[in-house]
Amino acid sequence: QVQLVESGGGLVQAGGSLRLSCAASGRTFSSYVMGWFRQAPGKEREFVAAISWSGGSTYYADSVKGRFTISRDNAKNTVYLQMNSLKPEDTAVYYCAARRALYYSGRYYDKGEYDNWGQGTQVTVSS
Repeated sequence: QVQLVESGGGLVQAGGSLRLSCAASGRTFSSYVMGWFRQAPGKEREFVAAISWSGGSTYYADSVKGRFTISRDNAKNTVYLQMNSLKPEDTAVYYCAARRALYYSGRYYDKGEYDNWGQGTQVTVSS
């Protein structure tokens, strides 16, 4: 198990940028596939981005492709989500998630794939 703590959320105007961070506990962070999901009020939690244990593969939802970038620093046990050109529809609580690579089935977009979750950080984009 790994404990995850997100930070970096806030209020930003449309067109602005934010960088979210997710700090993980433990010494096995580099063996985890990491993902970002978000949940807007009244909506299902949805996939945003994911990154392989090595950082060599990244995946994005179509709605954020070209605007968001996921990255990780295994030396710092941290995964990042750089969000540019933000839109009001990006407003949501953003959650960091993790899955041991050993048990990973390849469904990076499926919230059921992940068994470790952070508490979330609010991102609000004003128009």
